[in-house]
Amino acid sequence: TSRTRPRNVEVHFLVPTAENLVSRDAYKVMEIVTGYGGISVEVLNTDAEGRLLLADALAYATELEPDEIVDCATLTGSCVVALGNETAGVFSNDDGFARRFLDAAGAVDESMWQMPLTERIEEQLKSEFADTKNVGTRWGGAISAGLFLRKFVKDFTWLHVDLAGPAMTEKEWEYVNRGGTGFGVLTLHDYASTAE
Repeated sequence: TSRTRPRNVEVHFLVPTAENLVSRDAYKVMEIVTGYGGISVEVLNTDAEGRLLLADALAYATELEPDEIVDCATLTGSCVVALGNETAGVFSNDDGFARRFLDAAGAVDESMWQMPLTERIEEQLKSEFADTKNVGTRWGGAISAGLFLRKFVKDFTWLHVDLAGPAMTEKEWEYVNRGGTGFGVLTLHDYASTAE
C-alpha cells in the first residue's frame, strides 16, 4: 500500500525459485553448469543448489542497474554454527552500505552481524575446469558462499544476508511465533523507508 511504499525509492523484488525434485535430468557432482550470468560453475555439492538460483537472480539484478542490491537467503548451516539461531550473517562488498543496513537492523531489533569476505578463502572456489566451484571446504563455509555470490554482482554495491539461523524457530521468543519468522522484513522496510 502507499503507507508502506518508500518515497523516492524504486524497489524490485526478485524471487528465484525452482522445484527441488530428483529426476534423471538432475545435475550431478562434477558437472559444469553455466547460469544466467555466463559464469561457469563446477558442481561439487548438489545440496548447494540454492546458491545457483540466487546467482542467476543476482546476475539478472545487475541488468536493472540498481544503486544497491540486497539478497536474503537461508544459505548456509555454517552461518548458524558461527552465529547461532537468532543472528543473521551480513556480507557486503561495501562497508558503508553494510553499516547503514546494520543500523536499520538495530533500529528494528533484528540481530545481524557483519562477516568478512576473507580473500584467502576465495582460493577454495578455484576450479581447474570452470570459472568457479559452487562450494569451498567445510571451514569458512558461510564466507566462501558469500564470495561465490559476489562473483555475480560485478561492480554493483551488494549485500547478502545469510538468515539460515533466524528464518525458522522451533519455539516462540519475544514477538516471534513458532515456524517461519519473516526475519529480515522489518530491516528491509526500515532501510528502504530511511533511504535518501
